[in-house]
Amino acid sequence: MGMPNRDEVKGKFDQAKGTVKENVGRAVDDRDMETKGAAERAGGHLEEGYGKAKRKVGEALEDAGDAIKR
Repeated sequence: MGMPNRDEVKGKFDQAKGTVKENVGRAVDDRDMETKGAAERAGGHLEEGYGKAKRKVGEALEDAGDAIKR
């Protein structure tokens, strides 16, 4: 497994930030903040998934290139 790329890291960060907002919103009974946090967390999951897919494609291309060089 390669190093996480920028999209994966940003996705993880957004997930954490969204979770915090969601929990704070729930604690102070602010439905708007809670909903925005849930949306941010979901967006972070999507961004992380996109980053993982992008990394895997890159790794597959590197492996194909290495196989061709042999």
